[in-house]
Amino acid sequence: MRIAYFDCPSGAAGDMILAALVDAGAPFDALEGELQKLPLPGYALERREVMKAGFRATKVDVHVRSNDRRPGDAAHPRGRHSHPDRNLRSILDIIEPSGLAPRVKEQASRVFTRLAEAEARAHGTAVDEVHFHDVGAVDAIVDVVGACVGLHLLGVDVLHCGPLPLGGGFADGPHGRIPVPGPATAELLKGFPVVDTGVRRELVTPTGAAILTTLAVSAGAMPAMTVTAVGCGAGSMELDTPNVLRVFVGEAAEGIATETICQVETTVDDMSPQLYESLMERLFEAGALDVYLTPVLMKKTRPGVVVTALSEPSAVGALARACFAESTTIGVRWTAYQRHRLPRELVTLQTSLGPLTFKVSRLDGRAVTVTPEFDEVKRVARDKGVAVRDALEQARAEGRRLVG
Repeated sequence: MRIAYFDCPSGAAGDMILAALVDAGAPFDALEGELQKLPLPGYALERREVMKAGFRATKVDVHVRSNDRRPGDAAHPRGRHSHPDRNLRSILDIIEPSGLAPRVKEQASRVFTRLAEAEARAHGTAVDEVHFHDVGAVDAIVDVVGACVGLHLLGVDVLHCGPLPLGGGFADGPHGRIPVPGPATAELLKGFPVVDTGVRRELVTPTGAAILTTLAVSAGAMPAMTVTAVGCGAGSMELDTPNVLRVFVGEAAEGIATETICQVETTVDDMSPQLYESLMERLFEAGALDVYLTPVLMKKTRPGVVVTALSEPSAVGALARACFAESTTIGVRWTAYQRHRLPRELVTLQTSLGPLTFKVSRLDGRAVTVTPEFDEVKRVARDKGVAVRDALEQARAEGRRLVG
């Protein structure tokens, strides 16, 4: 399975994502050819190499010609001229009838739909009443559709993304001076890991946030993969650090991992049941991967409890000390085992209940388990006034469908 991981230490914008994919090997001529399938005249793409704080990167600009500008506007690339406003339906009417690949059309339509939902919530209106300003312009449509085309040309099956920097300060927009991140961007980032790097600029644009938070199946650390290409896309700002976004493209780690694990055990028959909770907490703090209790009958039919903790070999000593400190035992035994473990990852998925974290395990690249985090489901169920059982079943079904 071919995957892409986006690393965004200094922000994310539509043009940065598009440029990174081109830099990673998406053929520029083929990209232009695919975009020409849109009924969207009046622009030209330019690709060039630039330097950002001493590092090489690719910059892609969308130059809009006069047929999408109002009289008197100068011919500037992206965002420095006036645009006709478009609503969601008019944008979908550009994408859906085109000759683009079905997956590209589906992804681009999903990105704009989610962006419209975020704008509607931010401004307290209905989705069909949202009128895009900058994100309805030709350059934004090219950025979104171009990113989906770039992923398609690179053969990417699944997209992952690292945490996104919030930025700060204020920015000027169609609604006046607004705090950063803007209201729509903030809505899009809900449920997505973010960081504050201390930079007081708009680091993540609504278009960049919409693309990554809609298409990424996981957010966080890079998944296990064999990297075959790295692309570096440049932004327009000059910062103290390189204003670039990187994409790592490669093959997901396949097969079932084999590893050594230790099972640490002790049997106790003279301890208050109230103390087992603190013992288990201490074992997890000492490095246990899992802890469980098993009731047993001991000699002379005395009831007892076997305390079992699983850990990496390096944690055995710490687990033994925890058992001696928090229980009445005077002896601890351990055994090393070999185990197979499916590749797994934590992903944040947008469900009808809201953003939820799922644990996904794969076999030969195919998701075999998609399990929502129970505490999150329980919290959402209480907030919405629905039964936890119903919310759990709904989350499981949607998670399996979204991951595929």
